[in-house]
Amino acid sequence: MEQLDLRSDFLQAATWHGTLETAAGLLAAHPEIASGDIYTAAVLGDAAALQRFLALEPGNATAKGGPHGWDALTYLCFSKYLRLDRARSDGFVRAARALLDAGASANTGWYEMNHQPKPEWESALYGAAGVAHHAELTRLLLERGADPNDEEVPYHAPETHDNAALQVLVESGKLNADSLGMMLFRKTDWHDYEGIKWLLERGVDPNRRTRWGKTALHNAVMRDNALEIFQVLLDHGADPTLLADHSDGWDRSFAGRSALAMAARRGRGDVLDLFAQRGIPVELQGVERLFGACARNDATAVRAIAAREPQLVRELVGEGGRLLAEFAGVGNVEGVRHLLDLGVPVAALYAGDGYFAIAQHSTALHVAAWRARPAVVKLLIERGAPVNVQDGKGQTPLALAVKACVDSYWTERRSPESVRALVDAGASANGVPYPSGYAEVDELLRAHGK
Repeated sequence: MEQLDLRSDFLQAATWHGTLETAAGLLAAHPEIASGDIYTAAVLGDAAALQRFLALEPGNATAKGGPHGWDALTYLCFSKYLRLDRARSDGFVRAARALLDAGASANTGWYEMNHQPKPEWESALYGAAGVAHHAELTRLLLERGADPNDEEVPYHAPETHDNAALQVLVESGKLNADSLGMMLFRKTDWHDYEGIKWLLERGVDPNRRTRWGKTALHNAVMRDNALEIFQVLLDHGADPTLLADHSDGWDRSFAGRSALAMAARRGRGDVLDLFAQRGIPVELQGVERLFGACARNDATAVRAIAAREPQLVRELVGEGGRLLAEFAGVGNVEGVRHLLDLGVPVAALYAGDGYFAIAQHSTALHVAAWRARPAVVKLLIERGAPVNVQDGKGQTPLALAVKACVDSYWTERRSPESVRALVDAGASANGVPYPSGYAEVDELLRAHGK
């Protein structure tokens, strides 16, 4: 009974949301686990042991068991060792081939019951291509008949800058247009210029709307992609005037809007300028004309619109918290200046979207600090932004500025400048511990007694 419990603990630790460290610790303490059954052999990519279990009982190829109630091929494809221990790679492919030869289905998988009211199908191919990103195992499953057009494979396969498994999927010719469009869309989540370019060069339609009603270009705006990504999308025919079909819950203010209008609302003056350079008329309606003028730092247009249509200024100020935060988040210093000059309060609150701000009730200063935009941080401080205000998680701008230097997505922008500006302005962390690991910032905080 104890051995069964140990194997169960090992299999849970070595698959899905377990941790390799826990699994390795169990295996080191109890090496007999490795030869316990076909499921442990599959999780370890031990082709020789797995073939012995098949020789003893061919039905083991499809039998379900272990803590998850999966078959051996599913355990194999969701193995932490498959994902994280590439030295075992060949063994995993041999083991998978043996299972398929013995009758395992390439379309096997399991239902994730936590997704309600509709449980989500998690295929073995999703494990291979979308979790482990393992090109050779992905190729083998496709050759044996796996269908890649579920919701999980095209959604998760792009979640890496190692595009080998994604390329196998595309080159198989099995992906439908919706799946290909999803992959392109998701690559903009990853800011992966090379991956986006590769997909476009293989004929993926940049104007394909995903199930959320948005194209890759819409998402590139929403995810603050680099200008080169907009350039390559436009090179392959992306249309910035297409409207998003509906809101997907990420930001309801973008429902029914074009990428062009989104760029104005997001403060992407550089993107609007690019559209204009490509001969695409930057034609905006209503208050978005004023947003666009601010985003493009067109002071003449800002003054003219404000003088001629003061109601648009009132509308802009009404959306001021979001606008100021998002202009700050993309580093549009002059756009932020225009918004402040038009009357947006410097301490206006922003609800946050998990990307621009990591908590609700953030100010633009929180966002600029977190997004590593020191020029905006300095401007906001000059204009009277409160430096010790806490967001919805109790974090101050200084705590976020330090975090941005040591634990953020934007590693290329790491700099002590925002931290220096904030401490010089009297900022503190208000009891929130500082992360450490960036020598310049650590030294700066020590010098200020932080």
